[in-house]
Formats: sequence, structure tokens, C-alpha cells
Amino acid sequence: MTATRNRIEKSATAFRSIGEAAAELGLETHVLRYWESKFPRDVKPVKRSDGRRLFRPQDIDALRAIQILVHERGLTLKGAKSLLAEQGLQAVLSGAATLGHGTTAASPARELQQTVAKAFNTEIPSETAPERQERLEGALVGLTDLKARLDAMRVRRAA
Repeated sequence: MTATRNRIEKSATAFRSIGEAAAELGLETHVLRYWESKFPRDVKPVKRSDGRRLFRPQDIDALRAIQILVHERGLTLKGAKSLLAEQGLQAVLSGAATLGHGTTAASPARELQQTVAKAFNTEIPSETAPERQERLEGALVGLTDLKARLDAMRVRRAA
């Protein structure tokens, strides 16, 4: 690639090669290919006769939304796909997308997160060392229980 080619800036409506799209998003090209396979409804680059992908502006927007959900908000690909289907790309890009839809149903994982957060909360000045140790041991018991359940699930899936 020549230095002149590096300096050319494309308009916002121009199609991007996979390398240009990856550079714009700060991702690797294999990640874009993988997301393309996992989000076929949202990411549909034009393929040239020689097989090279050209990403349209709406593909770049979809990839940016997926990046926000997965890398910034910590969703799984399945969760990101579900949220995109329910709330749409523009809601994610504008920041209006909400996680959980206001549901208050407690899950074991959420309860464990809260227990761990409480265990490591150091802003309790009146707490004694034994009380703190008891909170930490309670968190450890919860983590051990969760690990045992995950291991059991992995064994069931492998069978």
C-alpha cells in the first residue's frame, strides 16, 4: 500500500474494504468476518466477483453497534443479537438501548454478583475484621457453588 493511498480519506457514504472497516473500528479483520457470520441480518457486505468484501455504511454502523454491545457493555454475541433484534441498531448507536428491559427477576448470577460486590465493599467503617472475613467466606461459598453448577452443566452437555 502506498503512502498516497493511506492519506486518502473516503466520504461517509463510501464502501470500505474489510481492512479499512477493521481499522476504522479498531478491530481485527477476522473479528469482522466472524461477526458477519453471526449477524447475517445486520451485517451484509457486498461481495465482489473476486470474493472481496465491501462494507456499506449501514454495515459499519451495525458492526459499531455490535462492538458497543460486546466490548463496552459486556454482552455475549447471543445477547447482542437479541438486543439488536428487539430494540434496533439506532437505539444502540444513540445509547437509548436498555439492557434487561426493566425486569427485576433475580438470577443466581446476578445475586452472586451482588454478594461479591457487598463482600468487597470496603466502605463499612464499623465492620470488624471477623465480620469482613465472614462476608468474604460467604462470597467464596457462593462462588464455589456456582462453579460446581457450571461444571455439572458442562458434564451434561458433553454427555
